[in-house]
Amino acid sequence: MADPKWKELYRYSACDLADALLKLNVPGAGFLADIVAIPQAGPELKDMRRKVVAPASTFLMVPKASGSFPNPAAIPEDTPPSNLKDATPYSDLTSWGTIVVISQPPGQSCAVVGGIMAARMKYLQARGIVVDGRVRDLGTLRELGLPVWSRGTSIIGAGAETKFHAKEVPVKIGNVTVEPGDIIMVDYEENGAVVVPSGKVDDVLQLLPKLVGADEKVIKDVERGVSVKEAFSKHRG
Repeated sequence: MADPKWKELYRYSACDLADALLKLNVPGAGFLADIVAIPQAGPELKDMRRKVVAPASTFLMVPKASGSFPNPAAIPEDTPPSNLKDATPYSDLTSWGTIVVISQPPGQSCAVVGGIMAARMKYLQARGIVVDGRVRDLGTLRELGLPVWSRGTSIIGAGAETKFHAKEVPVKIGNVTVEPGDIIMVDYEENGAVVVPSGKVDDVLQLLPKLVGADEKVIKDVERGVSVKEAFSKHRG
């Protein structure tokens, strides 16, 4: 079976993808702003995982009350209805070969991913985890050999403020909406994560050779002493 076309994105960087998405007027240029990597232990893991590309699967969390956090925020009116059949922990529903995207309500102090959940997702062969929120158990996460990217960290468990509400629904991270099946790249070298809408993969791949080729010519000219203005006019105009 031939590899899916999105695997061709491995030839490019997160910056290249964002440039193409900007040209295509994709909201937020696909950039998952302020989502950064939890460092992996050992130079060999860093080398192995400089870049990961995979389809997204999504989990949506909503606020809940606890004794320590008795006044949760209201669940937004546009939240999709729950599609869960039971109280199965979300990590047990991990889809093979995906980058798991977890949406946490804003402003919370707790983490929604810790060592146990991440270990389960690794066992079920997730390719990575992206958390629009907080993670904890950093020592365990660093040793897992699984890319974990998040907006922040915590020492508090998820049950303090949040509960699993829905799977495989659209989730919004900043200006970007992530749909299940969209293609995500986490790029350690560029320290950034980007989402390519599934319906834009062909358009992005068509644009990238021209955009990257132009930039390579600009850099060569600038290194020879050509002004940026002249190089841009010559190769990007």
